[in-house]
Amino acid sequence: MIPNLQHTSPVQAHYLDFLNTLSRRGFKGDISPDYANRTVLATDNSIYQVLPQGVVYPKHTGDLILITQLANEELYRDIVLSPRGGGTGTNGQSLTDGVVVDISRHMNQILEINVEERWVKVQTGVVKDQLNAFLKPHGLFFAPELSTSNRATIGGMINTDASGQGSCLYGKTRNHVLELQTVLLDGSVLNSQTLDAQAYEALAEQQDRTGLIHRVVDSIYKEHKTKIDEVFPPLNRCLTGYDLAHIRDENDQFNLNNILCGSEGTLGFITEAKLNLLTIPKHSALVVVKYGDFEKSLRDATELMKAKPTSIETIDSKVLNLAMNDFVWHQVEEFFPDDTAEPVQGINFVEYTADDEAELDQKVQTLLHNLKASVADPNSPRIGYALAKGSAAVNRIWGMRKRAVGLLGNKEGEARPVPFVEDTAVPPEHLADFIMEFREILDAYKLEYGMFGHVDAGVLHVRPALDMKDPEQAKIAWEISDRVADLTHQYHGLLWGEHGKGVRSEYAPQFFGELYPQLQRIKATFDPYNQLNPGKIATPSDEHNLLKINEVTTRGELDRVISKQSWTQFEEAVYCNGNGACFNWNTADQMCPSYKVTRQRVNSPKGRASLVREWLKLLSENNFDTVTAAKRKSALTAIAGLPKRLFSSLRKKLGVYDFSHEVYDSMAACLACKSCTGQCPIKVDVPEFRSKFLSLYHTRYMRPLKDYLVGALEFMLPVCAKFPGVYNFFMKLRFVQLLLEKWVGFVDGPLLTGTRLAGYKLTVDANGTQAEIELASPDKLANLTQEQREKTVVIVQDAFTSYFETQLVIDTIQLLKQLGFNALLAPYKANGKPLHVHGFLGSFADTAEKNAKMLNSISACGVALVGIDPSMTLTYRSEYKKYLSKQAMPKVELLQEFLDARLLAANTNAEQSIEFKLMPHCTETSNAVGTIKMWQSVFTKLGHSLTILNAGCCGMSGTYGHEARNKESSQALYQMSWQKPVEQHAPSGTLLATGYSCRSQVKREAGEIILHPVQALLANITVS
Repeated sequence: MIPNLQHTSPVQAHYLDFLNTLSRRGFKGDISPDYANRTVLATDNSIYQVLPQGVVYPKHTGDLILITQLANEELYRDIVLSPRGGGTGTNGQSLTDGVVVDISRHMNQILEINVEERWVKVQTGVVKDQLNAFLKPHGLFFAPELSTSNRATIGGMINTDASGQGSCLYGKTRNHVLELQTVLLDGSVLNSQTLDAQAYEALAEQQDRTGLIHRVVDSIYKEHKTKIDEVFPPLNRCLTGYDLAHIRDENDQFNLNNILCGSEGTLGFITEAKLNLLTIPKHSALVVVKYGDFEKSLRDATELMKAKPTSIETIDSKVLNLAMNDFVWHQVEEFFPDDTAEPVQGINFVEYTADDEAELDQKVQTLLHNLKASVADPNSPRIGYALAKGSAAVNRIWGMRKRAVGLLGNKEGEARPVPFVEDTAVPPEHLADFIMEFREILDAYKLEYGMFGHVDAGVLHVRPALDMKDPEQAKIAWEISDRVADLTHQYHGLLWGEHGKGVRSEYAPQFFGELYPQLQRIKATFDPYNQLNPGKIATPSDEHNLLKINEVTTRGELDRVISKQSWTQFEEAVYCNGNGACFNWNTADQMCPSYKVTRQRVNSPKGRASLVREWLKLLSENNFDTVTAAKRKSALTAIAGLPKRLFSSLRKKLGVYDFSHEVYDSMAACLACKSCTGQCPIKVDVPEFRSKFLSLYHTRYMRPLKDYLVGALEFMLPVCAKFPGVYNFFMKLRFVQLLLEKWVGFVDGPLLTGTRLAGYKLTVDANGTQAEIELASPDKLANLTQEQREKTVVIVQDAFTSYFETQLVIDTIQLLKQLGFNALLAPYKANGKPLHVHGFLGSFADTAEKNAKMLNSISACGVALVGIDPSMTLTYRSEYKKYLSKQAMPKVELLQEFLDARLLAANTNAEQSIEFKLMPHCTETSNAVGTIKMWQSVFTKLGHSLTILNAGCCGMSGTYGHEARNKESSQALYQMSWQKPVEQHAPSGTLLATGYSCRSQVKREAGEIILHPVQALLANITVS
């Protein structure tokens, strides 16, 4: 039995008083002093972990004014505030031991657009991809490109002055900021924009905080202009935070935005932004240039720049190899043919964009002509190239490049690439020499590392692999940091190219030199009491200190507490590096529907992984052995522990605190859809560690009745199916429905079809020939010839299609027979997935072993096994893999895999070619992405066409949508993702779905019956 985890790090009384006062004064947003929210927001994508005292989610600017006014009162001038956007910082920019102010949950609206003047006004919680999706119909986009664009907020981009791919053409974020609205620490609102002399004088004369800020900043520029020009290197990545070099522009106009951009929340809360927009280039192309030596790829970038591309990006072989094992590879592998004589060690991506296609073609052909000649030259560093043309193809490659940041964290072993020296910028012509010396530093410590970045701008992201749990390796990180800082300074570069300063502000005095006191003047003017994200960029005076890289708590320090056995047991959670891919804004993307529908970070894979790590740490501090506790107990032991579980559950109802309850609430909101498993670059697997958590949690607390109902469903259905009329009669009774909802927690249970599969008579050809559905057995299969076995396919039953959608099983067998296959039905046995989802791991292992034994006995006869429902079928590749030996795992194909491989030239006729639309199952899309195209291939072979619709999650996900506590969020997810395409396509009869749960959700929410792909094919082909 797990212990009660009552003793966590409590909120300091002073901070609790501040938060309570904030609530009493009318704060409209959310206030979260709970340990779960604090734990999740204690980390970002950096190596650090700092536990805040609380988290607030303001609803509007008025809330921010209330926060700052209260913090400015004398009683609360020691309260620390730190703004947070996407939380993807690599230097701990938004981490604080005070109050996190997260504006992304509510302040995420696009306020106004002027297409003619090409500007947009937004709240700063808007995500970059969200903004560009809104702008695309107008032919416009917000330019600075980031690898984290699907979760990075505009506020985060402004506060780090972010940039990325294409910065030589598009510049940094500040180059596109027209106006900012900032709430200052005294509660006043500062509106900043480019000012001519008259406008500046008017503001500078004001006797308030705004006037003082303008006077101080301008005086710094005038008094130190010569020194500023001397200290700030002339790089594409200028020395931001605070950007003294651009206080005034080339027309001598004053622009405070260039101080605020890159200020990392140390000066105020930026709430709204007016942004400059650019027109989307009409044509694009990208050339993939391969090298046998990474150094040569860097040195060649200077030569490639002479061809005047839009951008040049690079990755090394480590990043490339990790991408090959990621789901994204299926989208780009055609551009990376294995056609070089030597291994590829580096790649340059050379992009061209233009509004005139002829102009684009001329530039690309000039480069291709040059490449063709050089590849043929044995002395050339280039060993191959490929061309991607058109925005769709180019965007797929950039999508792969964007995942490089996260992919590096997926390296095997405890030492994994981590960010602590990965943002240097030097003059591009010196980049190769700089990187060679950089590599010498790392090689001296015998470290592995991955590299990627923007060679055209002289920025390369280098991530050495370290196990930060090891104190000795942590020391190496600090030594390397100091040596790289010195090396960067030697090359007249910057330590912070585009990812901000954060904790690494320690080096600011070294790089700013004599100008650092002027940064302190700016900080003191905005934040005299050092309350806003203190210790970063600059302090208001020498009485305060900058943070030190080796004095801020790291995640590794805290992870050391977790026992090695527990760390290994929960390996699906503990390696999360906080890259935040699960905060993906796009509702048409499958990644983590529970986060999308709640907007609560505790309900994301990153949040759940953080909670489990903290839970394991607390258990280890209590000397609790999770591995022993997870071992299956005897029935007598379980019964003997019942009184204790009942007592603990009673205490839970009475409100007795246990951190495990906060973890449980987060896990209960998970759909177990496995999208995280496929789409997270680190391969965080929430359904797996969720099951392990539930298994342990319920050693102390009673399970809800619905867990037993769902877990037993696969075993009860064969019995209920013997009396379908009785079962359906009771399931339709309102009294029974209320009982299930209120007492069991189960709603909208499906009805049995009442059709018995074995012996069902099918019509298998146009002549009316009939055949019965036969059950497969080793004895029966042994009598088949080798030729017959090659044409035999055995359908593996699952509870949902066999008992609730029996006609689909019949139609599948009928289609296969019409296509010339000998289709048989495997005897029904429980798959076990519902047991796994709810943490009945001992029972799941037993069920998997029995089912696998039966399926392997059939497979051993040399016939194919095929499953109908994607989620249940993929269980054989995922969940079974973790509980069975490799030899015991049955090989069960998805329907489309079987059909695509065997339908070489089907002898069929389609009376009329029909264009169908397919909405695949989430698990299928995320974990078997390459198989989706197979459906298109099958439809093409059978005379029809198929378009894949990307629509996110339907909201049902197995039995999730049938659980009473989840019904509201299930319906919200449907409305968010599936409602529109269903309304658009379902009435025509051309909309298809592969998932049983998806079709069930459409039936429940829209009253529409949509078909499985095989049913559409069966109805629309004729075998001749």
